[in-house]
Amino acid sequence: MISLGCAKNLVDAEIMLGSVLKQGMEITSSADDADVLVINTCAFIDSAKEESVDAILTAHQARGLSKRPGQKLIVSGCMSQRFARELREEMPEVDAFIGLDEVPKLGEIAKQLLRKSSTSNVQLPTFSSEDADVDPLFADRRPTYIPDYDTPRFRLTPSHSVYVKIAEGCNHPCSFCVIPQMRGKHRSRTIESVLAEIRGLVAEGVREFNLISQDTTYYGMDLWEEKAGPRQPVDSNRGPTLCRLLREIQKMEGDFWVRLLYTHPAHWSDELIETIADCDKVARYIDIPLQHIHESMLRRMRRETSREHIENLIGKLRAGIPEVALRTTFIVGFPAETDEEFASLLAFIQRVRFERLGIFKYSREDGSRAAKMPGQIPAKVKNARYRAAMSIQQKIAHEIAAAKVGRDLKLLIDQPLIARTEADAPEVDTRVILSKPEPVGQFVTKRIVAARGYDLLA
Repeated sequence: MISLGCAKNLVDAEIMLGSVLKQGMEITSSADDADVLVINTCAFIDSAKEESVDAILTAHQARGLSKRPGQKLIVSGCMSQRFARELREEMPEVDAFIGLDEVPKLGEIAKQLLRKSSTSNVQLPTFSSEDADVDPLFADRRPTYIPDYDTPRFRLTPSHSVYVKIAEGCNHPCSFCVIPQMRGKHRSRTIESVLAEIRGLVAEGVREFNLISQDTTYYGMDLWEEKAGPRQPVDSNRGPTLCRLLREIQKMEGDFWVRLLYTHPAHWSDELIETIADCDKVARYIDIPLQHIHESMLRRMRRETSREHIENLIGKLRAGIPEVALRTTFIVGFPAETDEEFASLLAFIQRVRFERLGIFKYSREDGSRAAKMPGQIPAKVKNARYRAAMSIQQKIAHEIAAAKVGRDLKLLIDQPLIARTEADAPEVDTRVILSKPEPVGQFVTKRIVAARGYDLLA
């Protein structure tokens, strides 16, 4: 398997491989030795789609040199979910385009393909589905699947760090985004299901739990008897919430971090801020994608929030959670973004001084509202705005890193000479370079002696 894209797609890959093992098949790191190749695709932005198409074509071309005649090629993930019909016509060499509802059935589907090629008389496996006409080898509907605590998984992350998908899908109408079309409506796991999974992983020695979904702060609110609106804050008296989940995790024995990723600003509340401040197992790290700050841009992006709300929320987060690290992302070059609107974003970045920040150049996604908007920005302007924003953030990040010199910080060891602080999520944030090796997967406290660009030395 080649898995592309985000951490949510990675969890899908782990579940697919878990289903393969459950069927008695083996996983190999060598494509030459495989009976089945799987490309788990991303379709978030144009560059991700291009990478996915290249991976599919490369895998198909390599089949001609394979030691396994009749090797099968399966395409899964967001691009398969969204473009299965078009891809089926353009890439007849692919044996199956499976959707997100088929994630836990990859083992069965792989066997079905292999049996079809060997004989037409073999009894094929049956697939549970509300619609008997659904073809498991062709994604053609919006997904409804959500994993459970006992869903088989083959973990692809280091043994000490894991992603836990607490919900799937999204209800927000952001005009630049097509994730709801690919991933379906927001659907949360139960608190009991998430806790059962985390308990089992704590027993295995996991030291970091990265809670993920498309909209983590909305977790549980879709399960309320009286459904929560798009701007409604967390209220634990009405049903399951992220607050209740975090307080239950806090009760567990063991030394570990819980990290919140992908928190939409619309559903934050004073209760959630207080909960994080009270729970020392929850990392002082908030990933909160804001996308823009100018009022007219937020309206055109259909972000369901306002500049006033965002500024008040940032103030509450920093006042209520001592030493919190805020990570965000912004989009530059959105249709009709003026110089004045972009300048307001730069001023906001300069003033707020986010500890971690990333910039996306707007990608025109077919099927999104923004794709049809007038005033599409030329690539040259997007690139210039990207460089301007990142140059400001680079200076801020270097200053924040330098301010840590001389402090003793708790670190999680990822490799013998590489660690991360509480303010650093895996893959996307900065590193701490150690002067001598430490045991992987353990917490240590070290003195920060220098800063080298974004990274720290300890």
